[in-house]
Amino acid sequence: MLRVKGIDVFYGDLQALRKVSLEVNEGEITSIVGSNGAGKSTTLMTLSGILRPKAGEIHFKKEPIHQWPSSKIVELGIVQIPEGRQLFPSLTVTENLETGASFPRAKATRKETMEWVFSLFPILKERKTQPAGTLSGGEQQMLAIGRGLMSRPTLLMLDEPSLGLSPILVKTIFKIIREINQRGTTLLLVEQNVFHSLKLSHRGYVLENGSIVLSGTGQELLKNQHIRQSYLGL
Repeated sequence: MLRVKGIDVFYGDLQALRKVSLEVNEGEITSIVGSNGAGKSTTLMTLSGILRPKAGEIHFKKEPIHQWPSSKIVELGIVQIPEGRQLFPSLTVTENLETGASFPRAKATRKETMEWVFSLFPILKERKTQPAGTLSGGEQQMLAIGRGLMSRPTLLMLDEPSLGLSPILVKTIFKIIREINQRGTTLLLVEQNVFHSLKLSHRGYVLENGSIVLSGTGQELLKNQHIRQSYLGL
C-alpha cells in the first residue's frame, strides 16, 4: 500500500532522516520503533505532507505523493493521529469527532462512523456532551483515535498512542488498535513502547539517528539480540 524509497529530510541544515526506506502492506500493522529523537515523528510528518523530503520518493498505491499537500494526502485516506492528542479542549467529545469528518468522503458516512467509534470507545458515548479538556488522559487518547477514524482512513498512522498512559490503559489502547486493524484498517504505528508495538505488528522497522538499522517481522525483531539489549533490557 505504501512504499517509501530513500527519503532524506532536513530541518534547515540539520538532517533528520537519512535514506529511509520502508513498506506498509495493506491490511497489516507496521511499526516504527526507536528511542526519543530517532526520527519517528519526522517520518510520519513527511508521510502526511507536513514536511517535504529533499531526496527520495513516497508512493501510495503506486501514486507518487511526496510533493502533495497534506490536505490532498488526507483526502487520499492517509490520516495521522499526532503525538500529544491535540484536541480542541473547549469543544465537546461529539464536536471533536465531527472535526475529523470534514472531507466529503467522510461526511457521507459521518453518522455511521460515529456509531462505530462509540462502539469501540463506550466511555466516549457516555461523555459525548463533555468538553474534551475535562477528560482523563486515557479518554483523550481514545478521542484522538476516534477523531482520526472519523476521516475513514485507508492508512491510519498513530504517533506514540501510549505516551503518558498507565500500564492498564496502555494494554487497552493496544487492544483497540488490534481491533481497528481486524476491522480492515491498515495501520502504521510509531512507538517508544517497543515490546507492545512489535508484539502487535506484522512487520517492524527500527529507526536510530534518522536511519533504518533493522527490519523484519514483529516476532523476529523481538528475538533480535540488539533489540533485547538496547530496548527491552534483557
